[in-house]
Amino acid sequence: MKTLIFINGPMGVGKTAVCRELLERLTPGVYLDGDWCWNMNPFQVTDETKSMVMDNITTLLSRFLACPELDYVIFGWVMHRPEIAQSILERLKLNGVKVFRYTLLCSEQTLRQRIEGDIQAGVRSRDALERSLAYLPLYDSQDTVKIMTDGRSAQETAEIIQRNQEEVNP
Repeated sequence: MKTLIFINGPMGVGKTAVCRELLERLTPGVYLDGDWCWNMNPFQVTDETKSMVMDNITTLLSRFLACPELDYVIFGWVMHRPEIAQSILERLKLNGVKVFRYTLLCSEQTLRQRIEGDIQAGVRSRDALERSLAYLPLYDSQDTVKIMTDGRSAQETAEIIQRNQEEVNP
């Protein structure tokens, strides 16, 4: 049986590192980062680009889910509003697919430290901090399994998700 795993959370919470670690643990599998579908210059958020990105994401996820060589499809993205994930799921054929949704969270202090480190390293722009902090409370009401990443490595967080997968898919 196929397994589709959504990993969401604000920027800087550790989604990319956890998804990469999950890809090593849950095989055979594939990992898609939603940001890859936004990697354009100049970065423009318009109705047209939002529609294009959603089409690209759902096309890629559909192709991965249809591939008989893959058991796990891991998708990581900010998805700060529940309708984003819902819109993606509604576009996919999910017969015979188990769907799991996880939200990675951390304290405001940890998030601030991580993003400020990314800004100093040139990985993120200054506005990322304000956006990420503003998005943090938006995840509380989402119907997902919440995992706090404060004081946890990507390996430890991925292990929690892997154990959950093994409990559900013995």
